[in-house]
Amino acid sequence: MYINTASYYLPELIVSNEYYTNLIGLTDEWIYKRSGIKRRAKAGTNENTNTMSIDAIKPAIDKLPYSIKEVDLIVGATYTPYDTIGTLAHAVQSYFDIPNARVISVSSACSSFVNAVEIVEGYFATNKSQKAIVVASEHNTAYSDDSDGQSGHLWGDAAGAVFISKERLSPSDIRVVDLNTTGLAHIGKGIEGVYLRPNEGGLKMPYGKDIFVNACKYMIFEVEDILRKNHLTLKDIDHLIPHQANSRIMSSVAASLDLLNGKMITNIEELGNTGCASTIIALSQNWEKFQSDELIVITVFGGGYSSGAMLLKR
Repeated sequence: MYINTASYYLPELIVSNEYYTNLIGLTDEWIYKRSGIKRRAKAGTNENTNTMSIDAIKPAIDKLPYSIKEVDLIVGATYTPYDTIGTLAHAVQSYFDIPNARVISVSSACSSFVNAVEIVEGYFATNKSQKAIVVASEHNTAYSDDSDGQSGHLWGDAAGAVFISKERLSPSDIRVVDLNTTGLAHIGKGIEGVYLRPNEGGLKMPYGKDIFVNACKYMIFEVEDILRKNHLTLKDIDHLIPHQANSRIMSSVAASLDLLNGKMITNIEELGNTGCASTIIALSQNWEKFQSDELIVITVFGGGYSSGAMLLKR
C-alpha cells in the first residue's frame, strides 16, 4: 500500500514556556532541558479534536490524484476525543460528504496512528477497501491541567492526515513496506504509567521515569525488529521519525541506533507532545525532503503501554 500525500493542522494560538513560568514557576531552561519543548500550539475556543481533523485534511485535497469522494475507508486515531459517539472519523465523512466509506476510530495512546494504518492494511488485504484516510488528532489541552508540574507543560494540540491507496497511483507515492504494533500492558507500570480517567484530574503521568525507560527500549526494539524482518540494517535508514514525546527519549533512541547525524526528524521544540498525530505531522512537514528510494522509519511508544513501527520507502 502507498501513502499518496500527508497534511496537518496546527492551531494559531502558541503558548511559550514563559506561560508556565508565570503560572507555576517552571522556567524556560527547566522545561527545555527536560523535554526539549519551547512552544506548543493550543486549540482555540471554537476548535476541538473533530474540527482539527477536518482542517488537517483540507490542504491535502488538491494534491490527491483522485477525488476525496472515492475514499472508501476512514480511520480516526486519538486518545482525546471530542465526542465518543460522533468520532473524528465520522466528522470527516460528514464534512467532506464521502458517501461510501467505512468509518472506524481507534485508540492506543500515542501509538494510535500506526494501529490505524494497520487497520487499513487489513481492509486492503481483504479487498474491502482501495483508498483510505487515516487522520490523527489530539486536543491534549482540553484534558490536561496546566498547573500539573509533572506533565501539564508537555502537551500540544494538532492533527495530521495521510491518504493511503492499495496500489501506487503516482510516482511521488511513499510505499508502506511493512508495519508492526505491539501491546505492552504487561510490562513496567503499564496502564498506570500515564492515564486519562473521568473525575481524576485529566491527563496524568505519575511514572515518567518508567515511561522513559520503556519508551527508549521498545522504540529501539521496533526499529531493529522491522529492519531485521526486511533484511535491512541500521545503515540503510535515511530518516528516522520517532514519536515526539520528549527530546531526551528521542535522542537516546537515535544515539542507540547511531542515527544522530541529521537522520532524526523532530518538531517537539515548536509543537510539544502532540500525541499520536506527532509522527504524521513530522512526515508531512518533510514530505518534499524525502528522495527517491530513501528509507524512512517511524517508531512510536504509547501509554498503556504499546509500541509500533512503520518502514516506508519513496
